[in-house]
Amino acid sequence: METYTEKIGSKLNELLEKNYDAEKGYKKAAENTENLSLKNFFQRKAQERYNFGHEIKSELQTFGEEPDKGGSFTGSMHRTWMDVKAIFSSDNEEAMLEEAIRGEKASVEEYEDVLNEMSLPDSTKNVLLNQKNTIYNDLNNIKRLEDLND
Repeated sequence: METYTEKIGSKLNELLEKNYDAEKGYKKAAENTENLSLKNFFQRKAQERYNFGHEIKSELQTFGEEPDKGGSFTGSMHRTWMDVKAIFSSDNEEAMLEEAIRGEKASVEEYEDVLNEMSLPDSTKNVLLNQKNTIYNDLNNIKRLEDLND
């Protein structure tokens, strides 16, 4: 069994934090919409990111690394921005969808960076590849939801 380097552990903990952040952001978005389709989508995405976090934590623990426990400062700022958009936007559902699209695109890039720059054990590579592909495929769903709101 390959061992994780400190760099791999650090990068995976960054992804873990970003999944915590995304989960909290999606929960907040679900609370701020009355549109049932959007509410269900945001709730599903929050649960998905919760599950992703547990998969990454499990990988870290399997290889003897300590998982981080909370969200990042940047993520807290992102959620605050979603709150501001929800309160002050005249079309807050569209603003939340735009923010979700931006966040998901950033997530795909972050996963690609980790997958491309590191030599990962196969189990970790498979977990991250599956998560990245799920996020990428959901970008189309977000765009369809955005079209429904036009």
